[in-house]
Amino acid sequence: MGDVAMTVPVLRAFTSQYPDVKITMVSKGFFAPFFDDIPNVDFFAADTSGRHKGLIGLLRMFRDLKKLGIDAVADLHNVLRSKIIRRHFAFIGKKTAHLDKARAEKKALTRAENKIFKPLKPVTERHAEVFAMLGFPIDLSQPKFPPKQKMDDAVLAVAGEKTEKWIGIAPFAQHESKVYPEDLMQEVIDSLAETGHKIFLFGAGQTETQLLGTFASNHQNVIVVAGKIIFRQELQLISNLDVMLSMDSGNAHIAAMYGVPTVTLWGA
Repeated sequence: MGDVAMTVPVLRAFTSQYPDVKITMVSKGFFAPFFDDIPNVDFFAADTSGRHKGLIGLLRMFRDLKKLGIDAVADLHNVLRSKIIRRHFAFIGKKTAHLDKARAEKKALTRAENKIFKPLKPVTERHAEVFAMLGFPIDLSQPKFPPKQKMDDAVLAVAGEKTEKWIGIAPFAQHESKVYPEDLMQEVIDSLAETGHKIFLFGAGQTETQLLGTFASNHQNVIVVAGKIIFRQELQLISNLDVMLSMDSGNAHIAAMYGVPTVTLWGA
């Protein structure tokens, strides 16, 4: 999720600086709401569980995309699926470029011995480099963020009207080593709850939802969001937060995507 969210500010900058160029964003349909309000961006839902599943499915995807009159391919993911699609377009003479994932630099930074402590180039800058290779240099120095989304009735039923500061907390991550210890996270939530601000806890799945309930159990101003609203509605709520406190997870990138001040905690 985070990888997809990090493409959004780059695409916003691109469409602002190249208003006559049309972009087709290819990703899983779940992520379509990220791109709803970006001008000149069409979303192509990759059906990796059905029509576009497996090698034959990738060939179908290539044919489906070819029909759209694609002139160039910017591979911002650089994984097996995207490599296959990219190379098919290159074979028919289309210009392509792909993301440098900086695997060597990451390995040097994280290896057990002889670490090289050198800051890594932000992913957004790496994305911009892909477009530059296609002839479209992008200036990321003046980011543009979307306006706060209007919250529908289902979101307001959970969140209520905004009369105080809203703090989002997303205490989970895909890898356990990235998660702040539960006892310390409880202390963080307890301390923030004492400020009187309204706190929203984000997560997914039964296990996370149960733990969020434990975190919130002693506070009336701490609300568990997980399981109460759908993804598109979560985006509405996140865009209206005053700050997001998160692990290194998709929620952090989503909040930043909307221009919400974001703090990340690292458990490792």
